[in-house]
Formats: sequence, C-alpha cells, structure tokens
Amino acid sequence: MASELYNTIDALSKEKGIDPQIVVSAVEDAIVVATRKYYKTQENLRAELDKETGKINAFAVKSIVESPEQIEDPQLQVTVDDARKVDPGAEIGGELKIPKVTEGILGRIAAQLAKQVIFQKVREAERDTVYNEYIGRVGEIVNATVKRIEGPDVIFDIGKAEARMPRKEQSRLESFAMAERLRVVIARVEKASKGPAVVVSRAAPELVQHLFQTEVPEIYDGTVVIRAIAREAGERTKIAVMSKDKDVDAVGACVGMKGMRVQSIIRELRGEKIDIIEYHEDPVTFAEKALQPAKVSRVTVLDGTGKHLEVVVDDSQLSLAIGKKGQNVRLAAKLLGWKIDIKSEEEKRQEVEQQMSALVGGTATPLENVPGLGEGLVEKLNAAGVTTVEALADMTPEQLEAIEGIGPKTVEKISLAVNNYFSALESGEAAAAEAGAAEAPAEEGAAEVATEGAPTEAPAEDQQAPAEETAVESGETAEATSEEEPAAEVSTENSPAENSGEEQTPSRENQE
Repeated sequence: MASELYNTIDALSKEKGIDPQIVVSAVEDAIVVATRKYYKTQENLRAELDKETGKINAFAVKSIVESPEQIEDPQLQVTVDDARKVDPGAEIGGELKIPKVTEGILGRIAAQLAKQVIFQKVREAERDTVYNEYIGRVGEIVNATVKRIEGPDVIFDIGKAEARMPRKEQSRLESFAMAERLRVVIARVEKASKGPAVVVSRAAPELVQHLFQTEVPEIYDGTVVIRAIAREAGERTKIAVMSKDKDVDAVGACVGMKGMRVQSIIRELRGEKIDIIEYHEDPVTFAEKALQPAKVSRVTVLDGTGKHLEVVVDDSQLSLAIGKKGQNVRLAAKLLGWKIDIKSEEEKRQEVEQQMSALVGGTATPLENVPGLGEGLVEKLNAAGVTTVEALADMTPEQLEAIEGIGPKTVEKISLAVNNYFSALESGEAAAAEAGAAEAPAEEGAAEVATEGAPTEAPAEDQQAPAEETAVESGETAEATSEEEPAAEVSTENSPAENSGEEQTPSRENQE
C-alpha cells in the first residue's frame, strides 16, 4: 500500500496535470539539496523515496576502482577493498551507496529550501506540460472566459492555462467584460523565461473561417470551399468561396436567406463588414470581383511570374476602388496574393501619352493623324491654336466648348476620337494608324499645288504650265476635292522642271 506522502504527490500530479514521477524526482532533489547544505560536502549525493513507507533515504554515491593509485578524488571514488567492507557484493566499476542520516537532523531552513526546490520543479513541469499541450493547437478555435484585464491586454481562461490577448490581436469594435465567454484563436505559444505564454486572437482570419463553417452547412460538409480570406479586424473582411457542386451557388449559400447567415457572423464580429466573393482561377476575373463594389474597366497582367496586375477604372470609380485609406485595394491584393497597381482612365491615358512621346522622340502628332476628326473640325481647332493631338488631349471639355463652333456633342466626338486613337496606339495598332496618316498628307501636299478655281481637267497646254508660276499667280492654295486630286497630281508630274533636265523653268521676268 502506498504511503500517505506518495498519495499526496499523486493527487498533486493530477491537479497540475503532470507526471507523478516528476514530483517524486522534485522531492528527491530537494532532500539532496538540504542534505548537502547540512553536511557541507561535495560528495555525489542521491535520494530515494520509498513508496511503501514514505521515507526518503539519502546516500553518498562513490565509484569503485581497483587500486588506490586509480583514485583521483576520494570524495567520489573508493577502492574495491574498502567498498567490500561496507558492501560485500561490491564489484569494480560499480557504485557504493553510503547512507547519510537525515531523519531528525534537517532543520527548518533545510525544509524551507526543500520546499522551494519542490515548487520550482513542479512549476517547470507544469510549464512544459502547457507548452506541449498548446504548441500543436496553433490556429485552433477554443472557448475562453475573460478572467481579468491588465492594461491593454485581456487575460483569458482557456481550460488548462491562461491565455493573453494583446491589443494588436483585438478588434477595435470589441470591448470585454469580466466572465464573458468568447471564441478565440490560438495565435502562438511563446516559451518565455516566466514560462510558456499562450497568445490568443480575435483578429485572425481563422476566426471568420470558423464562424462560416459553423453557420453555413455547405461549408461544413465540403460542398462550398473557402479558398482565401483577407481581413482587417474591425474594418472589413473579404472572403473568396467556390462551389464544388454546379447546382449550389457558393455566394448565396454563405449569405443565406435574406442575409440571415452572414448577418449572424457580422453580429459575432460586432458589425464588421464582410464581402463574399466568388473565387476564379483566372486572376484577371478574380481581380475584377475582388475590387467590388468598384466597377473595373480592364485588368492587365504585367508580370505573371512576379504576380503583378494593373487595374484601370473609370475616373469616378477610382476612390471607390482604392477604398478608405487604401483598404479595398489592399484587401483585394491580399486576397489574390498579387500586387495590384490601380489607375484611373485619365492617369492611364497620360501614361500612354508619355510613353508615345518618348517613343517618337517627343515630336508632336498633327491632328490630321486622328481618323475620327473631320477636316472642318481640324480647321476650327487649328484656328484656335490647337495643332497637335497631345495639346487636344490636355484640354478640358470647358476649354473645348469655348472654341467657336464647338458644342457639347462635338466635344464628345473629339473625346471619342482621341481615346480611340490612343487605344489603338496602346494595343499595338499604332503602326497601322501612322501608316494611314502618312498617306493622307502626301495626297494633300499634291493637291495644294492646284490653284483655286482650277478646272478639273486642264488642257494639255495648261498642264505644261510651270508649278512655280501657278503658285505665284494664285497667291494661295485651295483645298482640292477628292475628284480634283488626280488632276493635281498630273499637273505636278508634267511640270517642265521634271520632264526634262535640259528644259529650264521660265523665270518670272520672262513670263511677264
């Protein structure tokens, strides 16, 4: 039958959740410390607890050697002959236990020292037990009770240990009351000098995932899968879900009838906003949905390996897409796992203009290069001092309407034509646009040679008239119609200056 002392040790072990042998070893070590202090010796001491009687015996343990020459330290070694005087069965290489009297001689100070050693050993064993219990449960949801509040930290009782929730792991919308029961996430277990500290969180995304698994049966049974979660506690959470069954709407299942399921989770999170998004393997489509409620114009993959996207939105949608303090685009980037550059249409247009200016060496582009602008409109713009596409793109609608002959409908026409022109340049169609624009000035240059009011079909004699004389007499060139351009080309090609190297163009004085 076990002694009363051993029964007490066993009860203490069960209460602390540690191995009884650890407590027994702590008691034995305490007796060794007290005995060494009493005898003031450096001998190798050892104590043993007798479970039946409850008595703790202390011994001085010495190694047995063959001859006196082999003894290096008399307190630690003894010859075989001397050992057999105490224990006839002693052998070389064995140990000799010399009893030390402890009963009745260990006073109050020794007992106090033994008590401290026992408490220290038990605390260390308890810390190791807590660490081993929770180190494998990181990320798990547990029920906790608020035990006390220490400054910004909240201390929870999680069963076998106390857990600490620092300020950064709390939601700004939440406040805690004593004895309040909550669900928390085990964030990490820290092995500090004062023992293991379990850190719990109410700001971790795992909490939202657990709440959805609890409230949505389709997620619990695996029909709907949560693919990604991005959260800023107390502000907003974006969650991407995907259905494995084509007949089940993943987003609708999470929202529930009249929003009952998601509203229950929002109440648990004290009013935190939740965006439920359908997951897509295509990052472009996924990015468009992740940036909701903003409407995205287009998404471009800048670097597939580096996971870099460029998103262009309408000017009116830019602030909505970015969100308050950049929250919307930041959560979307975290949800996708991609870097997102977000720009407005105006910013993108200016960027394309700069790129094109650098590409062509900074030369200006004439208005005639824009296919959507008519000749009359180009004349009005030129008369107002607007001669290049770049200058036209920089003008506001109010500035355009200030030009005589241009109204709101014409402003829309100009805006559409300029946007189409830059879009063509951006999508790689710039070469075709420039080639078409280069042919038109060539024909117009030929047409400018024709004089104002010149007949469509000039006689042969008129065709031989010098080009220089015609330009001088007319005083100004006229705009030729498409039917007049061929005649003008014939007039230019048949000029005497080109027909023969020997024939010289008559001088102005000769003609007069």
